[in-house]
Amino acid sequence: MSFATADLYDEHEENLQIATPMFNDYGGKKKFAGPASTVKVFEDNSLVRTALEEPGEGRVLVVDGNASLRCALVGDMLAELGKKNGWEGIIVYGCIRDSAVIADIDIGIKALNTNPRKSVKKGVGDRDLTLNFADVTINPGDYIYADEDGFVVSNNKLL
Repeated sequence: MSFATADLYDEHEENLQIATPMFNDYGGKKKFAGPASTVKVFEDNSLVRTALEEPGEGRVLVVDGNASLRCALVGDMLAELGKKNGWEGIIVYGCIRDSAVIADIDIGIKALNTNPRKSVKKGVGDRDLTLNFADVTINPGDYIYADEDGFVVSNNKLL
């Protein structure tokens, strides 16, 4: 899939939301796109794992971690699981870990930062709900287009 978020913005400005530029690229794939699947958690990645265990079918998992920098919600094992199960990418409004290994995994990953601390695993959180962070609102099924310039959100498939 060939696209640039800047070009998408130029062509569809009135129909796109632009995420505040606060995310860093960590995955081996810098450009990724697909319909959103959403998870909202706080310092507990149990539901992130549950989602990534399912067939991704080209989707992007969007994880609202409430911008917590106190622990990681995705590590190399979850990134590899996502790749294996057909997820295009993962956007984490929080931290990841194992960034050096994740850089070699062919999946798109954007996150706020890194932290070596793992999360708790209590199974607390919500799935498939509307998320609001970084000046965007993301509904399950919205389309995410991400590259080195950031990511944009569309209610409709653009490509």
